[in-house]
Amino acid sequence: MKLEVFVRQARWRVPLRTAFTHDTATPEPRPLVLVRLESADGAVGYGEAAPLAAYDGTTLDAVLAALASYRLVLARAAGLSHAELMAKCAGAAALPQALAAVDLALWDLAGQRAGLPVWELLGSKVAPVLEVNATIDALDPAAAAAAARDAVERGFGTLKLKVGDGEDVRRVQAVRAAVGAGVRLRIDANGSWLMDEAMSKLNQLEDTQLELCEEPVHGVFGIAAIARSFPRLTLAADETGSDPALFRARVCGAVCLKISRCGGITGVLRDAVAAHGVGYETYLASTLDGPLGIAAALHVAAALELHRPCGLATLDRFEAPEVLRPRGGHLTPPRGSGLGERLVGWYDSL
Repeated sequence: MKLEVFVRQARWRVPLRTAFTHDTATPEPRPLVLVRLESADGAVGYGEAAPLAAYDGTTLDAVLAALASYRLVLARAAGLSHAELMAKCAGAAALPQALAAVDLALWDLAGQRAGLPVWELLGSKVAPVLEVNATIDALDPAAAAAAARDAVERGFGTLKLKVGDGEDVRRVQAVRAAVGAGVRLRIDANGSWLMDEAMSKLNQLEDTQLELCEEPVHGVFGIAAIARSFPRLTLAADETGSDPALFRARVCGAVCLKISRCGGITGVLRDAVAAHGVGYETYLASTLDGPLGIAAALHVAAALELHRPCGLATLDRFEAPEVLRPRGGHLTPPRGSGLGERLVGWYDSL
């Protein structure tokens, strides 16, 4: 198999503002890595690596180095299965973000050969229709309320509010007042709160009827302690999901799984089995992926028992052609075999 690697830079239309990105200056474009995998018979599959150093500590250079090590592995891949190829790549460089690119390309290639979408290869009889949340950035309360009203008008029934700064409580209260009781609100602190701060703010937010709180603090023990203190609130691990200790016993209600961090579709399936085995709910979110990563999450959703909305409505943050646009707060995989048609052109437009 021949592996080709292309770096693309996605320019921001609406940069993400979280507890860690307060400034209003336009950030550098978001790097994404497109891979093209061609088999000996000429069939082609595409995948994506989406490292996000501020989130997962993985740099673009690290991904490119790992993919370079996979090139020789894949060139000698005649007759090996998908699982065997992934094992050999992991042996060369066990970097989930780079492994995700190869895994997605292999699933895309399998779908192209079979003339089937990946969701059907995964055993589903119908394409999944997945509810997704809108993300409200760490804005001042009035701006957050306005953004929330706009999202509800566009059909979103669940809003995820970024928190982790001094306006947390006022922001959530303003949004709840703006959208009323019928809209689900979840918050995401990205692990920015200290323990005492998390306890205090969650107490202050008790009347806002939160659906979920994602990564209030970093670490299994901290999340477990908060979950014990707030038994009626679903606590979810996100960044802490990279810690194997999280899967040894249930410490909170849910785990957020991501294509990039898990190492692709295969990795999400593996981690979902581990999570469900100890009693967690799971849901999916992006790491500001491109459309191949988003499509992969939509396909794998067909194989998972998901009961909560997912954080996959993020492509509109980039200055790029419109693909995978949510309709009525829902997304479904793109048409076509493999991961879907009209996806690779998005990268070529950057």
